[in-house]
Amino acid sequence: MKLKRGDEVKVVKGKDKGKTGKVEQVFPKFNKVLINGVNEFKRHLKKRTEEQASQIVTLTKPMPVANVSLVCPKCHLTTRVSYKSEKNKKVRICSKCKAEI
Repeated sequence: MKLKRGDEVKVVKGKDKGKTGKVEQVFPKFNKVLINGVNEFKRHLKKRTEEQASQIVTLTKPMPVANVSLVCPKCHLTTRVSYKSEKNKKVRICSKCKAEI
């Protein structure tokens, strides 16, 4: 998975196309990412007890990695991620401006 927690991403497909946000959580097993404020759904909850009333809750669901693109922190453009090996370390690089991410 080429995205990490804290990366700035832009949605390129789906109902939230054009929105940007930070990656909160990564699910590599399911190939999905959770982005705050993106891919939100409403859920209606029934009244459980006398004190707790029924309510509508907004949930943020994970979305596929294929629907988002990384925004480079230096050039502020959506980009692909490439890798470079430096001193036995793998470093992520912006494909457009060649800066480290």
